[in-house]
Amino acid sequence: MAGRIRDEDIALVRERTSIADIISETVTLRSAGGGNLKGLCPFHDEKTPSFTVSPARNVYFCHGCGAGGDAIKFLMDAEHLTFVEAVERLADRANIQLRYVEAGPAPVRPRQGQKQRLVAAHAAAAEFYADQLGTAAARPAREFLAQRGFDKAAAQTYGCGFAPDAWDALTKHLRQKGFTAQELVTAGLARPARSGSLIDRFRRRLLWPIRDLTGDVIGFGARKLFADDDGPKYLNTPETPIYKKSHVLYGIFQAKREIARQGRAVIVEGYTDVMACHLAGVPTAVATCGTAFGADHIAVLRRLLMDTDAVAGEIIFTFDGDAAGQKAALRAFEEDQRFVGRTFIAVSPDNMDPCELRLAKGDLAVRDLVARREPLVDFALRQVLNRYDLDTVDGRVEAMRRAAPLVAKLKDREKRPEYVRKLAGDLGMEIEPVQRAVRNAEAELRGEPVRADRSASARPEPAVDNPQVVVEREALKLALQVPVLAGPMFDALGPEVYQHPVHRVLRTAVAAAGGAAGAAGGAVWIEAVRDACGDLAAAALVSELAVEPLRIDTEPDPRYVSITLARLEWGAVTARIRDLKSKVQRINPAANKDEYFTLFGELLSLEQHARALREQAMGGL
Repeated sequence: MAGRIRDEDIALVRERTSIADIISETVTLRSAGGGNLKGLCPFHDEKTPSFTVSPARNVYFCHGCGAGGDAIKFLMDAEHLTFVEAVERLADRANIQLRYVEAGPAPVRPRQGQKQRLVAAHAAAAEFYADQLGTAAARPAREFLAQRGFDKAAAQTYGCGFAPDAWDALTKHLRQKGFTAQELVTAGLARPARSGSLIDRFRRRLLWPIRDLTGDVIGFGARKLFADDDGPKYLNTPETPIYKKSHVLYGIFQAKREIARQGRAVIVEGYTDVMACHLAGVPTAVATCGTAFGADHIAVLRRLLMDTDAVAGEIIFTFDGDAAGQKAALRAFEEDQRFVGRTFIAVSPDNMDPCELRLAKGDLAVRDLVARREPLVDFALRQVLNRYDLDTVDGRVEAMRRAAPLVAKLKDREKRPEYVRKLAGDLGMEIEPVQRAVRNAEAELRGEPVRADRSASARPEPAVDNPQVVVEREALKLALQVPVLAGPMFDALGPEVYQHPVHRVLRTAVAAAGGAAGAAGGAVWIEAVRDACGDLAAAALVSELAVEPLRIDTEPDPRYVSITLARLEWGAVTARIRDLKSKVQRINPAANKDEYFTLFGELLSLEQHARALREQAMGGL
């Protein structure tokens, strides 16, 4: 018969346990006044903290979901322990020797529950593997660590170990310590062989113990060392009652206090990256364990970060610059909206992960990598735009359609107008179509019908309220009505300076008809231009512009022609400047130095030319 813990011992455990210390291992607590502490409830999702802890009374209560109790109840609910298991856990922390009653003449400690047994098995396994790392057979594992900049002290700090070249070395060791075969299988430490016996899950591999928030070892990550090992590069503990990979972050136990203190978490991709970051002075780094960063990982971090409307933390993702890393970053952006705080990305210019960066350039380079972070939305938008040729109309429009939903998803609505402007600048487009695309994307996210833009499918007509279109029409009227006066100045500006497609067709027709400088004017000239159009819309516009009054009250003169054509060219140069600025903004000057400075030089030259044209064009139409 299992013994019952004496009531006076339970009371002593409650008395000597600081509930704030217990809860702060999983929840970041801040002063709430009156001696109370407050944090995000670990039992339900919330953005405003309603979980209150009273250290004076050693109790907690959540005003959101109603959970409450003492330290024993918290452990029972948070870690799914029985009452006895929770008391025993707290007694161990407080160095209290528990006494049991109703267990016969010689009271004995009752058998531990399943979770405690599995945790104990992992602790024994971690100790066994760490001891094996010092053996002769583990030399390849030690060399692997040394080649990545980790000495013996670092290996000991992170509990690195080695699984020996034997089928059941760990299994025999743990069976001798009293663990059953079923417990080893349930823990994921061993698996049944075809013969029916048990064999170790990990063999001939370098191992990292994976700890939960409380520091208990709950699983292992194992790295392949030998070429004849036909298994995956990394092999992790399977899902078990104590190991859920979607909830686990490697390094969280070592990083949790700094994450809470700094209000920042750095997400890296591997075990060695976590070690490298911590040793380089970035102690807030953690990594996922064989799975993508997801909602359950976010829930763990939000409680540590105190990620609330009032206190916004920072999440910094570091991904390789290769295609897989970029894809991971875009997935992270999809999860970004679950955070209240700000999300960033840090990518090494040389596409090196933190471990490689530390080896190549030292600890300072790793710290600089994190310091140079950029908002995740900026990175996501750039990755989308890089897929398209923004020098073409089709490329810009398609890029706008793909990027607009990213802007529409921004959780901070006040930032959306700024990102609309930024996206328009990056695309080299006017702001109105980008605003419209983002509004449509917002409507789709809300499940609302999107109003079709009929003008997008119709043939564009000259918009007479557009200043550039007005100038283009005036220049074409001069060529049609007074070609002798327009002459060489008109002919010197080709079709490329006309933004409206119909105007470009008409300008090409003027050249095909012999050019304005050689024309005598009159009906014959106008008819020659109309015949050269080959386009019904352009031909109709010739007839319209041939009789439309010029925008001057007196007879046109060379000065008026000069001003009109200067304004025409100024509009074209300004559009080219906008396109160049968009291209320069998309170039990484560190990776594409020559291209960046070539375009930058062209941009400076065009801006100087635009200033000269603006001065020439002064004096109203």
